[in-house]
Amino acid sequence: MLCGDANPAALSRRKFMKICLAGAGVAALGLGLPSGSISIAGVGGATNVQPGNGYIPGYIALASSGELERRERELWKKMESCSLCPRRCGVNRMAGEMAICSTGHTFRVAASEISFSEERVIVGSGGAGSIFMSNCNLLCVSCQNWRINHLGEGRETSHATLANMMLAIQQRGAHNVGVVTPTHVVPHIVAALRLAIDQGLNIPLIYDTSGYESLEVIQLLDGIVDVYQPDFKFQDCEIAAPYLNGAYGYARYAAAAIKEMHRQVGTLDIVGGIANRGLLIRHLVLPENLAGTDDFVRWVVSDLGADTHVNIMRQYRPEFRARYHPPLDRRITQQEFDQAMRWAREAGLQNLH
Repeated sequence: MLCGDANPAALSRRKFMKICLAGAGVAALGLGLPSGSISIAGVGGATNVQPGNGYIPGYIALASSGELERRERELWKKMESCSLCPRRCGVNRMAGEMAICSTGHTFRVAASEISFSEERVIVGSGGAGSIFMSNCNLLCVSCQNWRINHLGEGRETSHATLANMMLAIQQRGAHNVGVVTPTHVVPHIVAALRLAIDQGLNIPLIYDTSGYESLEVIQLLDGIVDVYQPDFKFQDCEIAAPYLNGAYGYARYAAAAIKEMHRQVGTLDIVGGIANRGLLIRHLVLPENLAGTDDFVRWVVSDLGADTHVNIMRQYRPEFRARYHPPLDRRITQQEFDQAMRWAREAGLQNLH
């Protein structure tokens, strides 16, 4: 149901999560939602809502051929000596062991919502479905959702329940279903996806990630994910590491993963104002150009093409432990954002959001 004020665009994802967590003590799965968000608590029975523009997600053919099940088995194997992300912790998560992401063989979901505050080509008129996974493999010192990602707040969830969340998002008219912070729980997501497909899921799947991805895992997602929505947070590995809990080689791994994403899905395919398939990169401008925005925009043009869709974001705020890590202890200035946009235009980027 739509709660409160009828102006959903007024509420950002960050504010949604903050209010939900503050109000409930854990993330909201249909509880205590603020205005501007639609909660999804799951549905009973099958649903078969046809996409409005006739797009058929690639995961449907993979499921029919049995390839989706094979990919899922390959992903589970990676949890036996965990190599789902570049940290390659090597613990046996199938036996319940944990490392940096604090996630063993089970998983938790923090919230499920339909949002109207994402990019216009993602939300359209029906909104964008977002399912927030608890915990994280990156753990930024300035994390805006630190209670979910660092503390792991949320609820332990079954594959059937996660599948029902996907179906409920579709049934409520959203244009797509996105999994947010999915990297450390990819096998669970694919297992739930297979269940949801059997019950009629047929809207695009969005993979909303920090960018710290294993190339092998992204290759296994070829044809499963319709829209990749990665962050590219930093351009310098050494600069990045202290702010990303020592994440080794962030910029290198993110660049390789994003190039593979682009190979799979290409430039955004937009039909009727809605992205069905493609790549949309998010880049958050940081104080004193800590993120290397000038290098980022040049990299996009040279390695992916000037027609790549990019969101240069200005909403950085010092959250969590950022106050101990200057210059992340302050917001960016208008001048810093204007300079970032000048770099983007000078580089030749054609599709800025």
